[in-house]
Amino acid sequence: MDHGTVEWITEHRPATFPAIPPLPQYQPMMLAPDASWFTCVEQSDSLHGVRHCARVSLLASVLAHEQGLYGDTAAALCVAAAVHDCRRRDDRTDAGHGRRAARWFAKNAASVCACFGLRLSADCLVQATTAVALHDVPYEEFTPAQVRAYRRAEQVTDLLKAADCLDRYRLPAVRWWPDPSRLRTPVPDWLYPFAFDLVVRSERARLDGAGHEAALIHACSIVFQGGQEGHDAKPVG
Repeated sequence: MDHGTVEWITEHRPATFPAIPPLPQYQPMMLAPDASWFTCVEQSDSLHGVRHCARVSLLASVLAHEQGLYGDTAAALCVAAAVHDCRRRDDRTDAGHGRRAARWFAKNAASVCACFGLRLSADCLVQATTAVALHDVPYEEFTPAQVRAYRRAEQVTDLLKAADCLDRYRLPAVRWWPDPSRLRTPVPDWLYPFAFDLVVRSERARLDGAGHEAALIHACSIVFQGGQEGHDAKPVG
């Protein structure tokens, strides 16, 4: 990411976006992964690094609220979002990175959850691990074994895929931006401009020198308060 890319994204903001309505008064969960969880330092600051995973966790939390998913299952979804790309080797297709991340998470679930101050049931951890393993596989390419796994974690998988899709506004080509036809869960129209603004604000703040979490909190403080600069950050976590 660089300033030129952020400006290109900003200039291509879709004219068809609806206005973002006043957001419900609830506390969404945003989980920023530790940089040490990534395959290397460079990956933690990449297009699929800390900020991407944290934004996906926030978007997953909002989607969960919109669909009436609460409690431990919603928390498991956000944890899955926070780690879903942590085993990537590069920013290209990197086939199999979902399975690698799932294996890593299965081995490190206790320490990951402790880092976030969470305790999840065995069933929730299985659902989170399954969603991570399947997040990078198109539905139509599921093997019979993946279909069976998916049936045990449908909602968490669908919401992770949708949240991951919404953060594609960070990619520097319109053809790579979110395609709702590839999803199996409804996404409110207003969540597209919300996701767009979250990308632009957080990436710009990072380029201006903010740390990962400071950039994300700065973006949230603006997006959640209607796009006005100069407000204190809305607490998230």
